[in-house]
Amino acid sequence: MAYHSFVTVILPALFALGATFFAIKFLMPYFNSAGIVAEDRNKEKMRRLTGSGGVAVAFGITIGILAYTFGASFLFSPAISVPDILAASLSIVLIAAVGFIDDINVKSRRVQVTGMKGINKGLKQWQKPILTIIGAMPLIAINVGVSTIHLPFLGAVNFGLLFPLVIIPLMVVFAANAYNLLGGFNGLEASTGLIAGIGFVIYFYLFGNAIGLMLSSLLVGALIAFLIFNWYPAKILPGDSFTYCVGGAMVAIMIMGHAEAFGFIVFMPWIIEFLLHLRGKFRVTDLGIRQRDGSLKAPYGSRIYSLTHLAMNLRKKAKEREVTIMLALFEAAFVAIAFIVVLYGIL
Repeated sequence: MAYHSFVTVILPALFALGATFFAIKFLMPYFNSAGIVAEDRNKEKMRRLTGSGGVAVAFGITIGILAYTFGASFLFSPAISVPDILAASLSIVLIAAVGFIDDINVKSRRVQVTGMKGINKGLKQWQKPILTIIGAMPLIAINVGVSTIHLPFLGAVNFGLLFPLVIIPLMVVFAANAYNLLGGFNGLEASTGLIAGIGFVIYFYLFGNAIGLMLSSLLVGALIAFLIFNWYPAKILPGDSFTYCVGGAMVAIMIMGHAEAFGFIVFMPWIIEFLLHLRGKFRVTDLGIRQRDGSLKAPYGSRIYSLTHLAMNLRKKAKEREVTIMLALFEAAFVAIAFIVVLYGIL
């Protein structure tokens, strides 16, 4: 059991952590010289930092998966289907590549983007959900998951062929684009994703799903390495390559680990964020208005179009780090709720 945990969970996660760390160290000067940068806002003086950090995260997760497949081919008998984890890797890489395409559209002068002005023009709003379908293709190709899933309030639902052909693409598109909505604060995207990933690791350890445990541990390893550079004050920014990659990885973890109901609750902050942005017709910003004392004021007063607005309204004169910590705790609360629901069979 200990050996199985080592080769399936700990060792691949360490490979993911190390690969992500060194990829960031390599990419920061390279991306800076190539002009792949993004604006670090909520500061007294706006800085331009290395953008598209999700490339390093996708690379780290892929290296972790390849390390396991190498071992499964030459060193030990695999406990996980190699084609399945390779499909997951391809899905994550493809969806991160779509985000990277969005990140590299950097303008020399600030232009109007969603709810504000900035240098990262990116893709058009209608292009993003269409292109992120690409990330679902490998999962569809291997017909991953089971057609009968347990959903909160609904119980067991058999979707038949609708599951691989319709449900999986919709899940990937929604998760990637919803995860992309909540951000703009140093460490926010990475810390909330890390807490969700830790929740998945504990869940799969308790319920004994090997592929879910491995994929979630890879995500945790990569996000730990990224957070070292992204925590306040950040040295690198995530970009859409990060948010698409992590959102897509979460869907792969939920589906392959048969943890849709648990994952639905864990993902609830991003579902709420989607609904709040929908209320603002997706023309709003998550960012705060910086005050002289360094605190941040909600940009729309008492009107809430993002969870960041809620955090800034709940704690007056909140600093950037405090907003990140509040929302990380918010995600931790939903992870706790997910465990209560699953362990006690409430729904």
